[in-house]
Order: sequence, then C-alpha cells, then structure tokens
Amino acid sequence: MALLTFNSPAPTHMWQGRLLTGAGLALLPWMGYLAGTLPPGQAAAWVALDTLEAVCLLTAGTRLVRGGGGHRAAAAGAALLLAADACVDLLTSAPGAEQAAAMAMALCAELPLAALCGVLAVRRSPRCL
Repeated sequence: MALLTFNSPAPTHMWQGRLLTGAGLALLPWMGYLAGTLPPGQAAAWVALDTLEAVCLLTAGTRLVRGGGGHRAAAAGAALLLAADACVDLLTSAPGAEQAAAMAMALCAELPLAALCGVLAVRRSPRCL
C-alpha cells in the first residue's frame, strides 16, 4: 500500500489542485472587500476580473483534485488573468504604500500562481504521466 502511494502521481496533483482551489476560494471574500471599499466603477471592474480568476482557479483546481484531466484550458485562463491582474495593479497603484502592496501581491501571490498555472496548462494531464 505504501509503495502505491509513493509511486502514484496523484499526491503531486492533489496539492496543486488544492492550492488552486484554495486560491479561488480566497478570492471570494476579497471580492466582497473590493466591492465595499472601492468606488462603484472601479469595484465593478476589479470584481469582474477577480470573478473570472476565481472561476478559472476553481475549475482547474477541482479538475486536478478529481484527477480526470481537463484542467489545462482553465489553468491557461487563470495564468493569463493573474499576470494581467499583477501588471494592472502595478501600473495603476499610487507611489508609496499602495505600490509596495501591489508589488508584494504580484511577487508573493499573483505571479507565482500564474507560473504554476502556466506549467499546468502546458504539461500533460495527470493520467498521461
């Protein structure tokens, strides 16, 4: 039994799927915060972008956890949206604390998650390993 666990590719895909699913779920309260603190026009734009990110992350994550494949398109979409989010955050942030927060989010969350999604998008599905 232990050898099957160590030889199986499922644990790697399990943590990746859980990470993506967790990131997608973490965006839900963040969208509520944005909706309540930003001016209506800005809130609508950011909540729409984060909704698309959450849908892609949750789709890719749950498909990876189930192990059936079909995660590649959602992972590619998430990678593109996360990279765009990081760029727009950095370009529109005011110098000072706001820009430092945008840089921290980009370097610690959005871009690493985009890189993982990019790798998952081009890598063969778990069943093919």
